[in-house]
Amino acid sequence: MRPTAKGDDMPIISMFYGIIVYMYALDNRQHHQAHIHVEYQGAEAVIAIPSGEILAGEMPTNKMKLLQAWIEIHHEELLADWAIAIKGGEIFRIEPLH
Repeated sequence: MRPTAKGDDMPIISMFYGIIVYMYALDNRQHHQAHIHVEYQGAEAVIAIPSGEILAGEMPTNKMKLLQAWIEIHHEELLADWAIAIKGGEIFRIEPLH
């Protein structure tokens, strides 16, 4: 069983440096582009996968830099998970930033 938070439709795909990264199933309506949801000590943001820009919410600058590096490193895996997620499939965990 995969770790989940915020319900079974939003599995955790990675965790590093106190940052929790989620991806919703069937979540292509509001932001209309591939994205992840992130939390860090009460801050929440939605971040575009292709660009690493914040679509909604906020995140501390130092944590955003870590997230952007992680997105760049795992770009292909994130887009593959996104393709699975928008079809309602079970997504895969992605290696955390070390």
